[in-house]
Amino acid sequence: MSGGVKISGSKNAALPLIAAAVLLKETKLKNVPRINDVERMLEIVDYLGGTHQWIGANELLINTQNLASKPLPETARKLRASILFAGPMLARFGEAELPYPGGDIIGARPLDTHLNAFQKLGVVVEEKENLRFKADRIDGVRLVLQEPSVTATENVLLLAAGMDKDVEIRLAAAEPHVQDLCRFLVSAGVEISGIGTTTLKVKGKKVFLNNAAHQVIPDDLEVSAWAVLAAATKSEITLSPVEFEHLDSVLLQLEKMNVNFRADKNSLTILPPVSPYKAFRIQSGLYPKLVCDHLPPFAVLATMAEGATLVHEWLYETRQNYIRELVKMGANAVIMDPHRALIIGPTPLYGKEVSSYDIRSGMTMVIAALAAKGQTVISGVEHIDRGYERLEERLKNIGADITRVD
Repeated sequence: MSGGVKISGSKNAALPLIAAAVLLKETKLKNVPRINDVERMLEIVDYLGGTHQWIGANELLINTQNLASKPLPETARKLRASILFAGPMLARFGEAELPYPGGDIIGARPLDTHLNAFQKLGVVVEEKENLRFKADRIDGVRLVLQEPSVTATENVLLLAAGMDKDVEIRLAAAEPHVQDLCRFLVSAGVEISGIGTTTLKVKGKKVFLNNAAHQVIPDDLEVSAWAVLAAATKSEITLSPVEFEHLDSVLLQLEKMNVNFRADKNSLTILPPVSPYKAFRIQSGLYPKLVCDHLPPFAVLATMAEGATLVHEWLYETRQNYIRELVKMGANAVIMDPHRALIIGPTPLYGKEVSSYDIRSGMTMVIAALAAKGQTVISGVEHIDRGYERLEERLKNIGADITRVD
């Protein structure tokens, strides 16, 4: 395979931006990925009385002037990111109700950090068949999150943005998509300092915020997945656009595993190897370290690397199902405990029937299949559609042999 791949807009940035549209009469977003999770978020906006229009291939216009306060539909149960409507609905209407959100099967992801943060702000939380939130009185506070949760940070940001109080969020998540949400809110008239750090100071304004236009950042998770795909298949593939400011740990991981690459102004080219790949631990942590979603694709590369690679997923305890699928394909790997696996390489991979359990493991199986000898059949591809735009088309454009079977 060879050629160029256009990196899509970040899924994890686009979803909170759609939720943020609740705070504005009109929002224009560019570089929005056309994926299932985005469509589900837009279904919720439409259900609440808003409208959306695709005014370009990846350009979106959202109008929420006539939004109504009512419980979110059952669609919200299928999507973890639906919890992000709680903050802006509270800011705008003083109340919000939604079913418990779902998402990928990757382990326990309790909402305690969200609920605790809301309560500290003065929100009354009721947990029954649905989650109900009521905000009779919102206080400006110095708030320490129970953990640096990305979605909890975003939810508090969205609530604080729509009220004229001073809120300080400590132990905030600092991921690129959190920074992107902050910059969008600033463009809509919110004062935020500390962007990119673990302490955010927010001075909001009463709804409505100023109408705003914003371009979604490139998806750093796509960059790492496509980079590993190119390395695993020993291909020369150029990825663009990329935001190198968000890729320090990804580039370091590629370097440590002896991947041959070239970084240009806004593109990353993976080149065929000039010497064997080397084992090096694959460990997630708090940004700017590798985050959890970066790890599964790198595990495929570990099967081709000389030596023993420890894969350490510190957050989710059932995220390693993809390791079992790699073992089916010939990987010499063992799951040591709920958070760690050991992969010994190099070992060849062979085509088998395997399953996708979540978005990132689905892409991992695609990478493994393209690197394996023989034919691989992947089930559960609906997970891939939630996070990767036109994947087969982009793969075929660089020479991959891939077919979707109904």
